[in-house]
Amino acid sequence: MTTGAAYYWKCLYAIWSREVKRSVRESGQLVGAFSRPLLWVIIFGVGLTPYFRTGLRETSFVVPFTYMQYIFPAVVVLNILYPSIQSAVSLIYDRQFGFFREVFASPVPRTAVFFGKLLGGATVATLQGGLVLLLAPYVDVALPVKVLPAVLGVMFLVSLSFTAVGLLIASRLKSFEGFGVFSNALILPLYFLASSVFPLDPSLSVQQQQQVFPPWLVLLVRSNPLTYAIDLLRNFIIDYHEHALTLDVTVVVLLAVVACTLSFREFRR
Repeated sequence: MTTGAAYYWKCLYAIWSREVKRSVRESGQLVGAFSRPLLWVIIFGVGLTPYFRTGLRETSFVVPFTYMQYIFPAVVVLNILYPSIQSAVSLIYDRQFGFFREVFASPVPRTAVFFGKLLGGATVATLQGGLVLLLAPYVDVALPVKVLPAVLGVMFLVSLSFTAVGLLIASRLKSFEGFGVFSNALILPLYFLASSVFPLDPSLSVQQQQQVFPPWLVLLVRSNPLTYAIDLLRNFIIDYHEHALTLDVTVVVLLAVVACTLSFREFRR
């Protein structure tokens, strides 16, 4: 029986399972999943905390938090970004080594292949982001059980968005080298321009922020959708946010919808 909902879900599960197992078996991904948060939380967090709590007017509004606590939600997102986008490398691999020819010659629906890859990459990225949460007690961040569904929900939406972005990029590129250069050129600017390592004082207007920071920097930070994803996650993890929560939620949901839609359209071409 090669038609019907049951067959479709079996195909989707098979692709999803293949993506998850492949990622879990790659030792390099596991090393990165553990080393990135340790590097950021321990080295950056400990090293920059004294400067973060200087009492200057520009930073005094976050004095109740240590620098480690402030960047902790951003480190969660960083550990999501890399596996999300890098998971799309499998698309290039499958195209070059003939897996797609075999799959598309079979009755497997193309949409099941797309959503299997999308959900597989998002699952792996969410799990790697979850590894960072295990460090919460060491940075004095309390994570009550009641906030975990919201935290995991935001993490999954971010994972879904950037897995879709990775698939969109991989659909247009033909080489592993080109994908690696393009993905790295995307991840780091997005991350550093997302108010991840420095705050914009919410008590200041845009004009006032531009007096403290260069106007181009304020514009890029406020235009970056990842800014609002980190801000929303920061709200649930340390009970602090710089933007209106309705704006955060709207941007995160729209990012997921737009990224998945564009990626799906490109994949079907």
